[in-house]
Parts: sequence; structure tokens; C-alpha cells
Amino acid sequence: MNVQFRPEPSVSTSIKTAIADCDIHPARATKDELYPLLEKRWHSHLETYGIQAYHGMMEGPPYPKAQPNASRRDAWPPEGGPQGSSLSFMQKQLLDPYNVALGVLNPLATGQGLRNQDFAAALCAAINDWQIEKWTSKDKRLKGSIVVANEDGVTAAAEIRKRAGDPNFVQVLLLSRNVEPLGQRRYWPVYEAAQEIGLPVGIHAFGFGGNPLTPSGWPSFYIEEMVGHAQCQQTVLASLVLEGVFERFPKLKMVMIEAGFGWAPSLGWRLDKSFERLHSEVPYLKRKPSEYIRDHIWWTTQPMEDPERRDHLFQTIEWIGWDKLLFATDYPHWDFDEPSRVLPPGVSEANREAFYLGNAKKLYGVA
Repeated sequence: MNVQFRPEPSVSTSIKTAIADCDIHPARATKDELYPLLEKRWHSHLETYGIQAYHGMMEGPPYPKAQPNASRRDAWPPEGGPQGSSLSFMQKQLLDPYNVALGVLNPLATGQGLRNQDFAAALCAAINDWQIEKWTSKDKRLKGSIVVANEDGVTAAAEIRKRAGDPNFVQVLLLSRNVEPLGQRRYWPVYEAAQEIGLPVGIHAFGFGGNPLTPSGWPSFYIEEMVGHAQCQQTVLASLVLEGVFERFPKLKMVMIEAGFGWAPSLGWRLDKSFERLHSEVPYLKRKPSEYIRDHIWWTTQPMEDPERRDHLFQTIEWIGWDKLLFATDYPHWDFDEPSRVLPPGVSEANREAFYLGNAKKLYGVA
């Protein structure tokens, strides 16, 4: 796990054509970096009471990470601060050498998953302003994600509508672990607002919903948490489909972020099989569950499965559709996917272009 990375790619591994990176994680350089964007009442609140998440831990991740901040050891900015906190170093290490034409920011340390909903809303709004101030206004290749207080649907919808038409943002961002599965009606105002302003909803692995990380309880190891992201996303996707979210919001588009995609066909098959005999329980569904998945879901590639047989990967992608894959590196995290080493031989030029750039530009409406 103690992998060392080169700060910059060699010429032989660099990408010459432009790419989109649909999962970049920006970080704050200091704990008080958001203070200028927060009302003063929240300064003292944060210093006095701290951040109280639905999870029982007072702070920090539930498991020690494989690397500091779950990030590459070569990603520390030379000017100081945690990995992912320096725009200039991100440009030098990621955007420029890999020819990133579109980079989608997915902040993870936000107000999502906090018990105090007013504080959560204030933090999320500040994070959105911070994305503009520190990142997207200074590098036009970067686009932000609207983070919202996900457990307060009405307030979250208001934040989404406030950002309507802002070219700095290309999606709404939720996390996969919440108080309830994301198909539940408490989250529907988020989907209604996203559909209204024409932005997809990204669902990123992780979150602080207060529940164990697996359906059977708390696992022992970090590797179980990592594998569990795919299991959690399956629960999320089944909930979205079976609760009728895509029937209620037929123009809604969603992106499954950082949970792989190799499990998509088997989930679709299992849902369809059960649906044959249990359709009467969900009569509002007009189509097979797999059809909603294929029509409404896009997938970021990192961490991309690597089966022993190449044809198994291609068969999985054919089921999903080459037009539904979005390349991602997960920078600056330790399991970073190097662009030139992701796709195996045998991919057509048209699919390769769509995979690396075309699909993202079309989904996010970026010229």
C-alpha cells in the first residue's frame, strides 16, 4: 500500500489528447479557510461545538487510511497544506501534464451528514462559494459541484436553485451513505431542483449517515470499507429505481462516482428477475429496473475493475454503454488512475474519445 508516485508523468505515459477528469478532490489549506465565507456566528459555533456528524465518531475517518489523508505521498504542495489544497500544484501535477480540458471538483469535507441542519447548510453554501473563489474563477478548466445539506431537502433545493445558470457548476453532489437510502422521499426536493435547472446529480462513495458501513455491521479493515463502496452504491441505485425517482423525474441524470461499475449488470439482472414477480408491489414502475439504470445512470471509471479476461470488461461496458462512462483519476488520492494505463488494447478510436472526453462534455454541457 505504501506506493510512491512520480510527481509528473513521463513523456511515454502522458496523454497527448485532451481528457476530462470527472473526480478531482480539492481540499482546504487551513481549517479556517472558509471563515471569510461564513457568518461570524458559525466561527464561534465551530470552535465551541465542532462538527457533529450522524456517525458516532467525533472526528476523522472510521478506519486509518492507507496513506495520509487517503492521498498520494507525492501530492503534498511545496508551499504547505494538505494534498489537493494548492491550485498551482494541481496544475503542475495533474491538469497540465495530463492535458485535462475539463476537471470536475468533488469536495468531500463539506457540511453533508451533520446533525445541525442550519450549520450544514451554511457550510455547504460556503464550500460552493469557495469553489468559485479559489478554483473555478482562477482556472477555467475546473468546474464545481453544488454541495448541499442533503438531509434537509427543502434547504438543499434552495441552494441548488440559487446556483441555477452559474457556469462554475456542472452537477449537484451527494454522498452514498445517508440517514436513509437516497430513493426516499425526503431527498426528492434535491432531484426536483436538479432536474429543474438541468444539472445531473453525482453520488460519490462515502458519507456520514450514522449507519454501519456494511449491511451486516462494522467491518474490521479499511480494505472492506473500500470494497463496500460498491455494495453501498448498489443499495442506493436499487432505492432510486424502486422508489420511482426516475418515473417522478424523467429527465433526471445521475452519476455514480468512485464505486466502480463492474457490478452494474448483475444488479440489473437481479432487479429484473425480482421485478417479474413483485411488480405489483411497485406498480408505478412502467419499465424493467435495468432500463431505468441504462437510461439515467452514468459512471465514473475510478476505481476501474481489471478482470483477468479483457473480454469480460468489454462485455460489462457493452451492457452499460460506452456513452455512459466518464474517465476519472480520483486525484490526489492514493488509488489515482493514470490516464494512459486505464483502457486495455482493442478499444475503437470513437469509444476512446468518448471515454476520455466526449461523454463528459455532453453530459455536463461543456463546449
